[in-house]
Amino acid sequence: MWKYLYPVIRTRKGTKTYAWAFYTRTLPCFKELKTLFYVDGKKVVPSEYIYELVSPIALAHLIMGDGSYIKGGLVICTDSFAMEDVVLLFNVLTIKYGLDCTIRKLDSAPRIYIKVNSMDKIREIVLPYMHSSMLYKIGITV
Repeated sequence: MWKYLYPVIRTRKGTKTYAWAFYTRTLPCFKELKTLFYVDGKKVVPSEYIYELVSPIALAHLIMGDGSYIKGGLVICTDSFAMEDVVLLFNVLTIKYGLDCTIRKLDSAPRIYIKVNSMDKIREIVLPYMHSSMLYKIGITV
Protein backbone atom coordinates (compact mmCIF):
# COMPACT_ATOMS: atom_id res chain seq x y z
CA MET A 1 0.00 0.00 0.00
CA TRP A 2 2.77 2.47 0.83
CA LYS A 3 4.08 2.40 -2.71
CA TYR A 4 1.04 4.53 -3.65
CA LEU A 5 1.75 7.15 -0.99
CA TYR A 6 4.52 9.57 -1.89
CA PRO A 7 5.97 12.83 -0.58
CA VAL A 8 5.58 16.08 -2.48
CA ILE A 9 7.84 19.07 -1.95
CA ARG A 10 6.95 22.34 -3.66
CA THR A 11 8.21 25.89 -3.51
CA ARG A 12 5.57 28.57 -3.95
CA LYS A 13 6.26 32.27 -3.58
CA GLY A 14 9.57 31.46 -1.92
CA THR A 15 8.09 29.11 0.71
CA LYS A 16 8.83 25.41 0.66
CA THR A 17 5.84 23.19 1.49
CA TYR A 18 5.69 19.50 2.25
CA ALA A 19 2.77 17.15 1.71
CA TRP A 20 1.85 13.54 1.15
CA ALA A 21 -0.01 12.54 -2.00
CA PHE A 22 -1.57 9.28 -3.10
CA TYR A 23 -3.21 7.65 -6.06
CA THR A 24 -6.86 6.66 -6.03
CA ARG A 25 -8.94 4.42 -8.21
CA THR A 26 -11.28 5.93 -10.76
CA LEU A 27 -14.47 4.93 -12.48
CA PRO A 28 -15.23 5.08 -16.22
CA CYS A 29 -17.92 7.73 -15.65
CA PHE A 30 -15.24 10.15 -14.47
CA LYS A 31 -13.30 9.70 -17.69
CA GLU A 32 -16.47 10.58 -19.60
CA LEU A 33 -16.90 13.74 -17.53
CA LYS A 34 -13.24 14.63 -18.05
CA THR A 35 -13.72 14.55 -21.82
CA LEU A 36 -16.50 17.13 -21.42
CA PHE A 37 -14.40 19.52 -19.30
CA TYR A 38 -10.99 19.12 -20.97
CA VAL A 39 -10.59 19.77 -24.69
CA ASP A 40 -7.09 19.47 -26.15
CA GLY A 41 -5.68 19.61 -22.61
CA LYS A 42 -7.48 22.88 -21.85
CA LYS A 43 -10.10 23.23 -19.12
CA VAL A 44 -13.46 24.34 -20.55
CA VAL A 45 -17.10 24.67 -19.55
CA PRO A 46 -19.16 22.43 -21.86
CA SER A 47 -21.74 24.89 -23.21
CA GLU A 48 -24.16 22.22 -24.42
CA TYR A 49 -24.44 20.41 -21.09
CA ILE A 50 -23.52 22.86 -18.33
CA TYR A 51 -27.10 23.84 -17.43
CA GLU A 52 -27.96 20.20 -16.69
CA LEU A 53 -24.61 19.35 -15.09
CA VAL A 54 -24.70 22.12 -12.48
CA SER A 55 -27.01 20.29 -10.10
CA PRO A 56 -27.17 21.14 -6.39
CA ILE A 57 -24.75 18.26 -5.72
CA ALA A 58 -22.32 19.46 -8.40
CA LEU A 59 -22.57 23.02 -7.08
CA ALA A 60 -21.79 21.80 -3.55
CA HIS A 61 -18.70 19.98 -4.83
CA LEU A 62 -17.61 23.04 -6.80
CA ILE A 63 -17.87 25.15 -3.65
CA MET A 64 -16.10 22.57 -1.46
CA GLY A 65 -13.23 22.38 -3.95
CA ASP A 66 -12.95 25.93 -5.25
CA GLY A 67 -15.06 28.15 -3.00
CA SER A 68 -14.00 30.75 -0.44
CA TYR A 69 -16.23 32.60 2.01
CA ILE A 70 -15.12 36.23 1.82
CA LYS A 71 -16.77 39.25 3.46
CA GLY A 72 -20.13 37.51 3.77
CA GLY A 73 -20.22 36.35 0.16
CA LEU A 74 -18.76 33.43 -1.75
CA VAL A 75 -15.99 33.44 -4.34
CA ILE A 76 -15.76 30.52 -6.75
CA CYS A 77 -12.20 30.36 -8.02
CA THR A 78 -12.64 29.84 -11.74
CA ASP A 79 -9.12 31.10 -12.47
CA SER A 80 -8.22 28.33 -14.91
CA PHE A 81 -11.20 28.96 -17.19
CA ALA A 82 -11.40 31.44 -20.06
CA MET A 83 -13.71 34.42 -19.55
CA GLU A 84 -16.36 33.05 -21.95
CA ASP A 85 -16.50 29.82 -19.92
CA VAL A 86 -16.86 31.74 -16.66
CA VAL A 87 -19.71 33.72 -18.23
CA LEU A 88 -21.47 30.45 -19.11
CA LEU A 89 -21.19 29.22 -15.53
CA PHE A 90 -22.22 32.66 -14.22
CA ASN A 91 -25.34 32.52 -16.42
CA VAL A 92 -26.30 29.09 -15.05
CA LEU A 93 -25.97 30.33 -11.47
CA THR A 94 -28.01 33.43 -12.28
CA ILE A 95 -30.75 31.83 -14.41
CA LYS A 96 -31.11 28.34 -12.92
CA TYR A 97 -30.67 29.27 -9.26
CA GLY A 98 -31.57 32.97 -9.21
CA LEU A 99 -28.28 33.91 -7.53
CA ASP A 100 -27.04 37.50 -7.49
CA CYS A 101 -23.49 37.19 -8.82
CA THR A 102 -20.73 39.24 -10.37
CA ILE A 103 -17.53 38.37 -12.18
CA ARG A 104 -14.39 39.77 -10.61
CA LYS A 105 -10.80 39.57 -11.73
CA LEU A 106 -7.85 38.67 -9.55
CA ASP A 107 -4.52 39.06 -11.33
CA SER A 108 -6.44 38.96 -14.64
CA ALA A 109 -8.13 35.65 -13.73
CA PRO A 110 -11.96 35.74 -13.70
CA ARG A 111 -13.77 34.58 -10.56
CA ILE A 112 -17.45 34.37 -9.74
CA TYR A 113 -18.58 36.20 -6.63
CA ILE A 114 -21.95 35.28 -5.13
CA LYS A 115 -23.18 38.35 -3.27
CA VAL A 116 -24.13 38.47 0.39
CA ASN A 117 -27.83 38.78 -0.43
CA SER A 118 -27.75 35.35 -2.15
CA MET A 119 -25.96 33.48 0.63
CA ASP A 120 -29.16 32.20 2.28
CA LYS A 121 -30.28 30.86 -1.09
CA ILE A 122 -26.94 29.17 -1.85
CA ARG A 123 -26.94 27.57 1.61
CA GLU A 124 -30.43 26.21 1.02
CA ILE A 125 -29.34 24.73 -2.32
CA VAL A 126 -26.04 23.09 -1.30
CA LEU A 127 -26.24 22.45 2.46
CA PRO A 128 -27.70 18.92 2.17
CA TYR A 129 -24.73 17.90 0.00
CA MET A 130 -21.85 19.54 1.83
CA HIS A 131 -19.51 17.71 4.15
CA SER A 132 -19.56 19.15 7.66
CA SER A 133 -15.84 19.97 7.46
CA MET A 134 -16.54 22.28 4.51
CA LEU A 135 -19.43 24.32 5.91
CA TYR A 136 -17.10 27.24 6.64
CA LYS A 137 -16.98 27.80 2.87
CA ILE A 138 -20.61 28.94 2.99
CA GLY A 139 -20.20 30.88 6.23
CA ILE A 140 -21.42 28.25 8.68
CA THR A 141 -19.28 27.59 11.74
CA VAL A 142 -19.81 24.32 13.51
